Amino acid sequence: MSVAIIGAGQTPFQRNCKISIRELCFEAFKNALEDTNLTPKEIEASIICSAPEYDKQRSPAALISEYLGLTPKSTFYAESICSSSSTGVRIGYSLIKSGLHDTVAVIGFQKMSEISSSEVQERMGRGADIQWESPFGTMMPAGYAMYARAHMQKHGTTEDQLAKIKVKSGKYSLLNPLAMHRRAVTLEECLKARTIASPLKMYDCCANADGASCIIMTNKEKAKKTTDTPIWIAGIGAASDTLSTTSRTNLTGLNCAIEAGKQAYKMAHIEPKDVDVAEVHDCFTIAEIMAYENLGFCKPGEGGKLIEESQTYIGGKIPVNVDGGLLSKGHPIGATGGSQIRTIVHQLQGQAGKTQVKDAEIGLVHNIGGIGVYGNVTILRR
Repeated sequence: MSVAIIGAGQTPFQRNCKISIRELCFEAFKNALEDTNLTPKEIEASIICSAPEYDKQRSPAALISEYLGLTPKSTFYAESICSSSSTGVRIGYSLIKSGLHDTVAVIGFQKMSEISSSEVQERMGRGADIQWESPFGTMMPAGYAMYARAHMQKHGTTEDQLAKIKVKSGKYSLLNPLAMHRRAVTLEECLKARTIASPLKMYDCCANADGASCIIMTNKEKAKKTTDTPIWIAGIGAASDTLSTTSRTNLTGLNCAIEAGKQAYKMAHIEPKDVDVAEVHDCFTIAEIMAYENLGFCKPGEGGKLIEESQTYIGGKIPVNVDGGLLSKGHPIGATGGSQIRTIVHQLQGQAGKTQVKDAEIGLVHNIGGIGVYGNVTILRR
């Protein structure tokens, strides 16, 4: 049984959105429904995705499904830190593929501005081993900084190459009205910015945000009745790595991404060279460079060269994050994967406006949870 995405919605990503999580989710849900001719009553199940402890509401699935008019249909709560809503899409895919449900809504959200940045970092740090790792300061920036240092030492990657990832991000953010930071930055600005966790500087790091996303999925029969432009899930992979980085066998790439990518490529019957456009999890600039290598867009150690040659811009070998990515869009944890999928859905539908990749038929989404703990790769086809 084929599974299609028929609706994809998102709120603007921003700081201090001044509305509740139920209202955030409603805006994304309403936006996704507009792509279809469905009513809420035709949604057979909902999967609500977020990372806990950023909001006081316990059991948000019950709250949100009620507010969206989805009761008494079944609802579930999915969490895999920053990859929660792509995990939700995997669960939705499985529910439809099994025949348990025909149509599923996957709604991801996070409202991060109600607590301070230091409180956010403390909570994100507890996504690592709370006995042997996070108490010693391995928050997200420090964790990815270790990967950056290892990559530099092994492959000769430079701070200039890291900064060029942000320069690309800023260029495309200007064309994305939903991005939080719509601002171009120069290489010099990036290199002179204050250090967060050496070698990562301020512009090497994504920002916390408020936002929601929604992906509506259905089976082949219903897809043909609800939209003229269904986007098919061709491959879907998921993997994990050890929670503690001290137990990792690879410090210049993310094993969970490599494994998830292999699964997705095999299922889709394609190779990396067949991908026309990609969204990768650029929570930090080094993360995008590692993603190039982990997904097979270039050989290990050549990610820096790929951005140096502008091969990940529109018109290059493989356009990546042409919506600005996490670095410019912002990163409302539970909503991020759904936002990435929305971008690729619009690319494959030919609805990406000024960032449209010509004749895009196959798109890839790479979404990572934690410091390479959870990896999700989803391949979509027109």
